[in-house]
Amino acid sequence: MGCFQSSLTNPRSHSSNLFAANGADKSASVDAVAGGTPPISEFSFSELKSATNDFSSEFIVSESGEKAPNVVYRGRLQNNRWIAVKKFSKLAWPDGTQFAEEARGVWKLRHKRLANLIGYCCDGDERLLVAEFMPNDTLTKHLFHWENQTLEWAMRLRIALYIAEALDYCSSEGRPLYHDLNAYRVLFDENGDPRLSCFGLMKNSSDGKSYSTNLAYTPPEYLRNGRVTPESVVFSFGTVLLDLLSGKHIPPSHALDMIRGKNIHLLMDSHLEGNFSTEEATVAFNLASQCLQYEPRERPNTKDLVATLAPLQNKADVPSYVIMGIPKHRDAPPTPQHPLSPIGDACARMDLTAIHQILVMTHYKDDEGTNELSFQEWTQQMREILEARKRGDLAFRDKDFKAAIDCYSQFVDVGTMISPTVFTRRSLCYLFCDQPDAALRDAMQAQCVYPDWSTAFYLQAVSLSKLDMHKDAADMLNEAAQLEEKWQQSGRGSS
Repeated sequence: MGCFQSSLTNPRSHSSNLFAANGADKSASVDAVAGGTPPISEFSFSELKSATNDFSSEFIVSESGEKAPNVVYRGRLQNNRWIAVKKFSKLAWPDGTQFAEEARGVWKLRHKRLANLIGYCCDGDERLLVAEFMPNDTLTKHLFHWENQTLEWAMRLRIALYIAEALDYCSSEGRPLYHDLNAYRVLFDENGDPRLSCFGLMKNSSDGKSYSTNLAYTPPEYLRNGRVTPESVVFSFGTVLLDLLSGKHIPPSHALDMIRGKNIHLLMDSHLEGNFSTEEATVAFNLASQCLQYEPRERPNTKDLVATLAPLQNKADVPSYVIMGIPKHRDAPPTPQHPLSPIGDACARMDLTAIHQILVMTHYKDDEGTNELSFQEWTQQMREILEARKRGDLAFRDKDFKAAIDCYSQFVDVGTMISPTVFTRRSLCYLFCDQPDAALRDAMQAQCVYPDWSTAFYLQAVSLSKLDMHKDAADMLNEAAQLEEKWQQSGRGSS
């Protein structure tokens, strides 16, 4: 079916996929073993064809503002989960293996500011991406084609910050390039929170064209050499920030002249009717001006964007859907279908202290069989890394979580021994230190080592909850409970 074959077969197919479609019965999982990550869902073309009603025009949402054949459809899987499907032309990605590898790279990025990738289809000549569906339209509609109310000033500042946070996260994860950033790429989830589409992270998105045909909004260096750089992305962020402030498309060169002339009131969206802070607007316009500088080296980086916009936020305690005046679509998290064990109950309650007590009591019994070492491997280095693990265990027991992270990291970095218990313990340490992204990565690594281990799934559930990805957390908790129940039925005991 697919054009990419794994070197290993995932023994549990969809059930081990962290962000799989949860019920897409016919889809296969591709295991990116070399990258050390759990599998990404590979869908068949017939599956996505059925989900989108044969790619009906009625299902087109055109998130990126593109025309056929590069359009985005909404779709519904057999389990009733809504998805967004981007269909590329046959010429966009002639190399299927390259497409699969690029999709896996984008899938590894998981953040609450992104509309995250779920999977892809590489079926014959077909190339499609599947992402989380955002039910509340695009920034383009809310900013330029609104029907009931214009975006409040506080919401515009929130959108700018959230986009900046998404870009900064991607940059910190080694993927700083985002193609054709514009108002179509900003989507709104069930809570009205803005998220950045993951589709722009694909290198050859839009048939290899990184920017739209409107030259006025294209980074000048891209016009010179046709290459996208991190500085190009910041330039595009500046154009979106300008859209948010003005409520209309203003050529950057014209806006820069007006900002220099201190005519920002003439630039401001008249629909705001003066309901904004002049001081905040001045800061925001100055930031836009910095982003739109002709020379790339004169533009700020993504961390600068976040640092400038974060202090401008107000109404932080008011949900986005309230500010925007839209109904809340969020469904209540499903109740676990399987009875929860003590660790499952602790994870459901987000009780880190109880989880810690259970992991201390469990010790390393679940690592049995994961490491088979010859006598020759017991070198001085082995003794040193085992000593590092021992120091980590003592720090973990004593709740010195930062010290435990350091010691466990020494053990992990050497790589001679692989311990799923160390990964789950370090994951919990990261949770205590308020680092849920790192916690999620470690829990996923534990799953790679031990694909059927319920504890790894439980820690992923807690991490996802900390990242406000509650639907995925609830699904993960259910799967962990199912795995643990199977273990108990097989006589292997609890995890």
